Amino acid sequence: MVPVSTSVTRQRSERRIAVRLPMRVRGRDSRGVSFEEETSSENLCRSGAAFLTRFDVAIGSDLEIRIPFSNYATRRSEADFATQGRVVHVRNAASLGEKFVGVQFTGPRFQRMFRSESAA
Repeated sequence: MVPVSTSVTRQRSERRIAVRLPMRVRGRDSRGVSFEEETSSENLCRSGAAFLTRFDVAIGSDLEIRIPFSNYATRRSEADFATQGRVVHVRNAASLGEKFVGVQFTGPRFQRMFRSESAA
């Protein structure tokens, strides 16, 4: 069981932008059971992302993350963004049964920039 409102203490070097992009997340839950889930980002920066999940993931867990470019890229021929991430923050979400998870990318960094949805 993952403690609620637990996080790794570190200084964030980049400001996250509130943007919802579709994501596919794969990994193992806190019991070691493999999962794959379609979700969307809550916020994003070059070195990490936050999203909601219905799975109980542990801090320090490694995840595979894919963000399809075809949904928002101007050039349809671009490959999807794929990286690995390490869970650095987990807390209960407002919606019952979901967790708000923050990951730091340990693989390639995200190279697209978006205007915050709250600024629109």
